[in-house]
Amino acid sequence: MSAIPPRPPAPSAPLLDFDTRKALLFALAAERLSAYYEHGKWMTDAQAATLAAQWLSRSRLQLALSERRLLSELSDQLARQLAETLSRSAGLYAAHEMMESLDPNYQSAFAHDMLDECERLLRENGVQD
Repeated sequence: MSAIPPRPPAPSAPLLDFDTRKALLFALAAERLSAYYEHGKWMTDAQAATLAAQWLSRSRLQLALSERRLLSELSDQLARQLAETLSRSAGLYAAHEMMESLDPNYQSAFAHDMLDECERLLRENGVQD
């Protein structure tokens, strides 16, 4: 009887770099803000962490659960801060601009400012390049 050769290890999914984490934080905040204005209630951290996991798996990327939870919490903080400080019409505009900006062909000064804010939040919470 011949031995079955061992399976080669499955290639591991690449880990996220800082810019991808920043983009994921932005996307989660956009989704949270959009869902809030569309449905009148906030997405839970678990829902956002699951959404992040789905996006990552489609891109064959990987991020530890603890980091997905951190991004989920930070996205909630950013989305709620925007909703609290903007009028309803300005909040709707912000949500729209952020969702549109998920398309790399769409350029928005507001979205660039929000990406800068995402970078600041990540750095303040110990996420580095």
